Amino acid sequence: MATAFMPNRSEHSGWLTFAGLLAILVGLFNALDGIISLARRTFFVVGEEKIIFGFTAWGWILLILGIIQIVVGFAILNGQVWGRAAGVVLAILAAIGQLLFLPAYPIWSIIVIAMCVLLVYALTVPSRHAVG
Repeated sequence: MATAFMPNRSEHSGWLTFAGLLAILVGLFNALDGIISLARRTFFVVGEEKIIFGFTAWGWILLILGIIQIVVGFAILNGQVWGRAAGVVLAILAAIGQLLFLPAYPIWSIIVIAMCVLLVYALTVPSRHAVG
């Protein structure tokens, strides 16, 4: 029996809730990286010549990717199937982007890559009710 405070377990997956929240968090981190890249280039470990595209281009790429990831995270929380598919694609793109951004801020990039891998797992793990 489902109530307003306790949804039916077959209707809601804990992994999808986790994935939606993680997608929003990764999106916030990427957007923050983008804003910092645009506003304060001295924040990063290496100079602009050590990364592909330069900080201005990376700032816009990460900011736009982060905003899209936040929107997709809310779609995942709302149970949208397109949100799950987009979440997997965006997590892979974000991981590749952070891999390319690795020289600028290595430890942070590794943490975000790990979160992206966890996000892909959370979005692709089958539910207990899956057939096959």
